[in-house]
Amino acid sequence: MEPNTGFNIEERLALDFVRVVEQAAVDSARTLGRGDKEASDRAAVRAMRAAFNDVEVNGRIVIGEGERDEAPMLYIGERVGAPARTGVEYPGVDIAVDPLEGTNLCAYGMPNAIAVLAAAEPGGLLHAPDCYMEKLIAGAACRGALELDAPVEDNLKTIARCLERRVEDLTVIVLDRPRHETLIGAIRKAGARIRLIPDGDLSAGVSAAVRGAGVHAVMGIGGAPEGVITAAALRCLHGEMLARLVVDKAELEERVRAMGIKDPQKIYTPRDLAPGKEIIFAASGVTEGPLLKGVQFFGGGSRTHSLVMTSATRQVRFLDTVRLDGPPGPRGIRLF
Repeated sequence: MEPNTGFNIEERLALDFVRVVEQAAVDSARTLGRGDKEASDRAAVRAMRAAFNDVEVNGRIVIGEGERDEAPMLYIGERVGAPARTGVEYPGVDIAVDPLEGTNLCAYGMPNAIAVLAAAEPGGLLHAPDCYMEKLIAGAACRGALELDAPVEDNLKTIARCLERRVEDLTVIVLDRPRHETLIGAIRKAGARIRLIPDGDLSAGVSAAVRGAGVHAVMGIGGAPEGVITAAALRCLHGEMLARLVVDKAELEERVRAMGIKDPQKIYTPRDLAPGKEIIFAASGVTEGPLLKGVQFFGGGSRTHSLVMTSATRQVRFLDTVRLDGPPGPRGIRLF
């Protein structure tokens, strides 16, 4: 039986997928600060895989755990979803996951770790190779105004003009990597402020498209799979993103072409990376960040802070959820 794609997956599955990322966030948060990133990642993967078993969907993982992590994966091509029921046809959905974006952030108790996924109808998300990607990300006001190959100063002036502010008032997030030394120098010379982060450019990219998050742009090179998930969020937010794969080795070029990517130098927009007509993005905070609060534990349960958005509504819905591990004690639930 072919999967039914006639369902409105955004309406049916959005809150189910929130529960998936919430469970991954809670289980990984239990490893917070232990200094074992493999254990943190393993906890998130196991929780997310188990949570998918309660979602009535014929899901296929199209972007899974990065191969560099050397941890149990939700691997590309894996089927997820509730066991089939006689006479019931589940909607077919392509899913991109990062059960724990920022394994080091969680393992060492640092900000901005999240559990995240994006979903769309079959074919709605680019099957990106596990390589690096150049990224330039900003909010909706900058749509169509930026150029990936333009000088950094020019793009910052354009972002400032679109946001009706000075370059000096912009905050740009950059991954703290040696490869960004020249980029960081150019941003400083232009006069913008920089927030260097050790990991987590996916959550940073989403923050850049949400007004009030205090982030105006993300620049630099990060992971391509994370770029696709970011693009799915930006499709929901009408945000701007320009991206290009970093194909700098012969074997990587062969691999890219084997995946059906004919032009390795193509500059992608959010619609190229996440072309789906029905897109869901869901994330839950593991550690504290500018967009999402981290998991809080109390006697008998936990409290999570999550967001979900769909391309149809272009709204960000935040959810503050209290989960009980068992019946409350004689004094009831204590949140703090």
